[in-house]
Amino acid sequence: MWYRVSHCPAARCELLAPEMLLTVEDVMRLLCTLSRNKKMKAAVRHWKRGTFVAVTVAMFSGIVAGPPGAFVGFAAGVLLVNWINRGQCKPVPEILKMLSPSEQEKLFRQVNDIVRNLDWTDAVQLTMLVMGSEALQQRLLALLVGYVTKELHAEVQYGD
Repeated sequence: MWYRVSHCPAARCELLAPEMLLTVEDVMRLLCTLSRNKKMKAAVRHWKRGTFVAVTVAMFSGIVAGPPGAFVGFAAGVLLVNWINRGQCKPVPEILKMLSPSEQEKLFRQVNDIVRNLDWTDAVQLTMLVMGSEALQQRLLALLVGYVTKELHAEVQYGD
């Protein structure tokens, strides 16, 4: 749907698309709906904490048992960290709700680049449009998976 700008002289009028308002909250809801439908979970890896634990165990073992103890201690530390981090999957919608406003804004801009050229009037219609198009879902899911893996250093899993 197009409209003519009424405040300019007739000779200089141009056709413009109506402003489609999309808020950060709308985008977060859309991504939450999409990730909930795909049953997406993310396992956040705490690599800094893991490195600290593994090195601490290795150092203590090295002090007690020498160089072989350090090697065995490091291996035991890595196994301990993996055991501690096991089962720390969170649903992606829950993770999205915990993002800082600046991170939400970053996601908003990326989603907006994808949906900018679509024909929709409000967030409800946009959500219906996305849920009805496998291609749009795949584009948004790829964006979301890329964001979760690169920015949050998490591994995405699907299903139960």
